[in-house]
Amino acid sequence: MEQEAKQAEFITVQMEKLVRHLESLRIADYMELLQRPSRLIFVNLVAGIARGLGIALGATLVFALVIELLRRLILLNIPGIGAFIAEVIRIVEARNGSF
Repeated sequence: MEQEAKQAEFITVQMEKLVRHLESLRIADYMELLQRPSRLIFVNLVAGIARGLGIALGATLVFALVIELLRRLILLNIPGIGAFIAEVIRIVEARNGSF
């Protein structure tokens, strides 16, 4: 009888651990999301737009910093490198329409 009580208590403790673990994984929220496909599509659409916007802004910032670095290298008048960088910047500006 005492062994059955210990076993029941052990099972109860293990079940509570399992429940806490599943709650921490937010399985219920995920299952609810899967039951409403329109909500899932909306969430994925917003996430995709946010990722795309972040990539575009990040790439723009990085390229702007690279162009600024190249402009500063031109001002140093390093032989060979300065002329090459000047040509690259001239091509970029010509393509963007800002001379």
